[in-house]
Amino acid sequence: MSRFRAPQKPGSQYITAEGARRLREELDELWKVERPKVTQAVSEAAAQGDRSENADYIYGKRRLREIDSRVRFLRKRLDGMVTVDQPPSDPRRVFFGAWVSLESEDGQESRYRIVGPDEFDLAPDYISMDSPLGRGLLGKRLDDEITVPLPSGADTVTIVAVQYGREPV
Repeated sequence: MSRFRAPQKPGSQYITAEGARRLREELDELWKVERPKVTQAVSEAAAQGDRSENADYIYGKRRLREIDSRVRFLRKRLDGMVTVDQPPSDPRRVFFGAWVSLESEDGQESRYRIVGPDEFDLAPDYISMDSPLGRGLLGKRLDDEITVPLPSGADTVTIVAVQYGREPV
């Protein structure tokens, strides 16, 4: 068995203003708060002598590598992002950042917000624009029907509301 893994397709480059703020806060927290603490702990552990059996030193160095890796990822990701903070010219169509209310064939309603791949974990009703449902909704209009592929079979839903801005009440 080979160790080769095909490169993953990068996620979409769009992000909401809230998502960009959250990533910048995480980057600042890691770089300005956590990394200096861990660096100090590692230097104190190194001063104790034998590093080969010093757990504080070993785990501190490992944590520094994790922090540095995440910082590199966040910096690279934030450099290429496009922050979307204005509603589109046609607010009746589904675009990035929209709150979309859907009604399934059995009459059950659900509501989702279309967001970027870096922020769909912020709330349970956020879905990535790269997900099958997100891709199916983009560009559709109010009252359009779309078929969503699910593991249990395809489901048809109707768009009953489209709203931009803060979370609807």
